[in-house]
Amino acid sequence: MLSIKNLSITFTNEFAVEAVHDVSLNIAPGERLGLVGESGSGKTMLALAISGLYPRSTTRISGEVLFNGTDILKCSSKELCRLRGKEIGMVFQEPMTSLNPLMKVGRQIEETLKMHTNTPPTRRRELALEAMESVELPDPKLTYEKYPHQLSGGQRQRAMIASAIIADPKLLIADEATTALDVTSQSQIIDLLARINERHGVAILFISHDLSVIRRLCNRVAVMHAGKIVEDSSTQAVFENPKDDYTKRLIAAIPTRDKRRRQT
Repeated sequence: MLSIKNLSITFTNEFAVEAVHDVSLNIAPGERLGLVGESGSGKTMLALAISGLYPRSTTRISGEVLFNGTDILKCSSKELCRLRGKEIGMVFQEPMTSLNPLMKVGRQIEETLKMHTNTPPTRRRELALEAMESVELPDPKLTYEKYPHQLSGGQRQRAMIASAIIADPKLLIADEATTALDVTSQSQIIDLLARINERHGVAILFISHDLSVIRRLCNRVAVMHAGKIVEDSSTQAVFENPKDDYTKRLIAAIPTRDKRRRQT
């Protein structure tokens, strides 16, 4: 479904800095792929290239990003607008920066349908309530009328997920979608994403620096370091038999009960 071929991304501001170097990566329909790496490894830039949101005026980019045969790097702004939301949904780290504080939550969840379909308003509201129910927001009819500041952090992230899946996309990109949440909310969102994947068959690209979260959600892991993919294998293989030295260091750094006990 998604095929990235020899992708390189260079920032061309004051100094040329290569953020992504010769990356090739595939995602199959319905797959849950975890992309892991430390801050600055290039994983978010890779996500922006997939969604066509990279800053074109200050970026030099080469290679291919094929989504169902369409090269996203060659799409016009109009074509990219059609793909985003309808075919590719996105969930970011902090929903308060993505949600409009002056618009009711339900109306914002409907926005994708309003932009990409001819669905009448009454039906849009029905589908928004269904999406809110599917992401397990409490009392959807009441929550529909609330503003973002009236929801908890976990509830706002659920609202963002509802907005991302309402148009039934083929790919959901979750970029550090649980990082800003407390441990309980984080666990609930991970379980929710797994259920959405199983229920709707949407492929998930889950981007995180947290290997323990990726291990819980994803069936395949790609490890990114200094702009390159250094390892790409099944989750079990990466955790039980890592090949790259950087991957080995990442896994060794995962907190365990014994480590936490020694620290206390």
